[in-house]
Amino acid sequence: MTDQRKAILYGLTTVLLWSTVATAFKLTLRYLSPVELLLCSSAFSTLLLGAILFFQGKLRQAFHLSRRDYLLSILLGFLSPFLYYLVLFKAYDLLPAQQAQPINYTWAITTSLLAVPLLKQKIGRRDWFALVISYCGVVVIATEGRPLDLHFTNPPGVALALASTVIWALYWIFNTRNSRDPIVALFVNFLCSLPFILLYYLLTAPVRMLPANGLLGAMYVGAFEMGIGFVLWLMAMKLTDNTAKISNLIFLSPFLSLVFIHFLLGEQIIPATFFGLLLIVAGLLVQKINV
Repeated sequence: MTDQRKAILYGLTTVLLWSTVATAFKLTLRYLSPVELLLCSSAFSTLLLGAILFFQGKLRQAFHLSRRDYLLSILLGFLSPFLYYLVLFKAYDLLPAQQAQPINYTWAITTSLLAVPLLKQKIGRRDWFALVISYCGVVVIATEGRPLDLHFTNPPGVALALASTVIWALYWIFNTRNSRDPIVALFVNFLCSLPFILLYYLLTAPVRMLPANGLLGAMYVGAFEMGIGFVLWLMAMKLTDNTAKISNLIFLSPFLSLVFIHFLLGEQIIPATFFGLLLIVAGLLVQKINV
């Protein structure tokens, strides 16, 4: 098998795994609170990433970094997984998965907006056009197909889903300052986030024996949303001779996700969700066009 075929296989596997996580979020939140899901999934992901680094012979690198690297990891770990997933899980707790998942997918547009003040980048007409298209899609989804009424079915849930895109965009913008091995950096970020997560959990949630179904769901989320999916995606990007071809596979994810949401969660996918998602993806594609 050629490297390009391996890259496509890794990329498609990652897309398939990431397409299941919206369903996994909702199923697991039936048994765990958002902060319980965050604590268990991030702890499992940290262990998994540490094991991957151990077998790669890179684990020692995580404990021989500069002071600047550790300070950056504290910042990034606070943003994600702590703040990002806490807000995202709360959004999923309030919204149907078919609403939360597409709205969260607009993070790339949010990144373009935040890059203007933070990275001193300019935003052109094409970017503004992409932004308008994508956020029209958000309004269609959040109002369940009644955009002119501007009556959001769950305003706090929509606000949290949009807030998660801001946090995720900030994470990636600050991550541009990171020059470390990406898996090493991710492991250290997760390690630095655990004290924030544990403190928040102890201050806000009752300590209890967690149900087995919830723990299994949290392990799935930690493995495939936070851990293995990221590693497989990195492998795909490393092996490919056409980065654009692999990165474009990610546009399959939100549509596949709706299939899992329908058949595994039992949500009836309304036409407004599909149409709104088409607008969001169209905006993202417009943004990617090279002129």
